[in-house]
Amino acid sequence: MIFVFLLQQNTVSLSDNMRETAMNNLQRAVLIRHYGGADAAELASVEKPAPGQGQVRIRVCAAGVNSIDWKVREGHVRNAFPLPLPIILGAEMAGIVDAVGPDTSRFRVGDRVMGAMAGLGAYAEFVALDETSLSPVPEGLDDVRAAAIPVAAVTAWNSLQHAGPLYPGQRILIHGAAGGLGAYAVQFARQAGAEIFATASLADRDVVRSLGADHVIDYQAQRFEDIALNINLALDYVGGEVLDRSWQVLAQDGVVVSTASPDILARTPANRRGLWFMNKPDPALLEKLANEVASGTLQSRIGDVVGFADIPAAIERNRTLSRTGKVVADFSR
Repeated sequence: MIFVFLLQQNTVSLSDNMRETAMNNLQRAVLIRHYGGADAAELASVEKPAPGQGQVRIRVCAAGVNSIDWKVREGHVRNAFPLPLPIILGAEMAGIVDAVGPDTSRFRVGDRVMGAMAGLGAYAEFVALDETSLSPVPEGLDDVRAAAIPVAAVTAWNSLQHAGPLYPGQRILIHGAAGGLGAYAVQFARQAGAEIFATASLADRDVVRSLGADHVIDYQAQRFEDIALNINLALDYVGGEVLDRSWQVLAQDGVVVSTASPDILARTPANRRGLWFMNKPDPALLEKLANEVASGTLQSRIGDVVGFADIPAAIERNRTLSRTGKVVADFSR
């Protein structure tokens, strides 16, 4: 009888321990189980990842909100980039290494790191990534500002260079110049000595001009086709009809580079040149640009900071509203 009682006690204790272990292995995440509108992105509990060979696990402190989130959510890129569902959204993050896998040497537990995901998955409290895809967070850069850099800054730099090196006097048109991506592009084009035409709202005109734009076009009241002429490089960070209207402003050797329209090749008219650009993690470039932000050489504009539970709503606002600067989710909120 005593043996049975002890066995029952141990069984209960074992069950409680297993339950506690299971609970401790769960984390919050924002994911989609199906394609759809605003309600398709949901808060959920999922298992924490374990770092594999060459990987570190990061406790995410902040993550940037990007247009790719709602484009994936609505299924706009499912043909070009098939994804297994459910999938955790989020393309970039900053955080602290909390565990390391075998054969790691660059980072230790406690190091602050930042980076773009190889795909998605940043909207989770813990992520496991190859340490070679990460960059250290510079001194003086907080988590929110660090999380705003990996996708926008690297994409802006590389998309500007995608059609060839920049040169002084080059006439560049930047659509969406007040956004997180466009704001970096304006600064990089200014550093190259280009003549910059930038589309933005009237409310953002002074901000975009302060970043280095020569001509700020109020897209709500002006037609950029009437102002931006003989353009050598047009950057489509907006998509839709903006891309279709951009061909007519190109110089004879002009090119449109799009990060917003995966179908740009099919929409490129005869005798015109259009290129699709998809960003890839570039930790060396990210480290360089992050140091420039930390030193003040490069401006990183934060438009809004939201809490973890507000990420689904922030994704929808990214789709429907024009904002100045980058939206970042602070996981401590």
